[in-house]
Amino acid sequence: MKSMVLFLLGLMVPVAAAAATEDARRVQSVEIVERFQETLGQRLKQALTAGGPVAAIAVCQREAPAIAARLSAETGARVGRTALRVRNPANQPDADARAVLERFDQAIRAGVERPPESFEVMRDGQARYLKAIVTQPICLNCHGATVDPQVEQALARHYPDDQARGYAAGDLRGAFFVHWPASRGGD
Repeated sequence: MKSMVLFLLGLMVPVAAAAATEDARRVQSVEIVERFQETLGQRLKQALTAGGPVAAIAVCQREAPAIAARLSAETGARVGRTALRVRNPANQPDADARAVLERFDQAIRAGVERPPESFEVMRDGQARYLKAIVTQPICLNCHGATVDPQVEQALARHYPDDQARGYAAGDLRGAFFVHWPASRGGD
């Protein structure tokens, strides 16, 4: 009987360790996205104040990828943004992220109160966190159904294949994501 109990306890330790790793990655993911969102939001506000929506386009084009790259290097996870309708083709979602984004879109259309989020651990030990980006009224300067002609020109110049327009306040704009590589046992 004692050996059976020890055997069962031995089975539970790796499960508990895996759950702790999962919880740690989830907590870290939330913190990473908060940092990304806060940093990008501050830079966008500064650009809008200094140069209007055209200046904000440059922030999204150059600074958002740089912020994501810095956070990726600091954390060991791949950090970025994605959407169902992308402005930058490099932000295209994979099939799994697309499915999560579609669920987010349905939830927002159904009237959820908070931006949806998702944390999933894959069979191979990788994990992915996504948090919805909900379109705010200020976002409509560049993502609305109609935009200023100068914004239109800047978007055409920087994003010739832009799909990220026609939004209304409250729509799902996209998501921040944190993609963790397979955990290395004991992390």
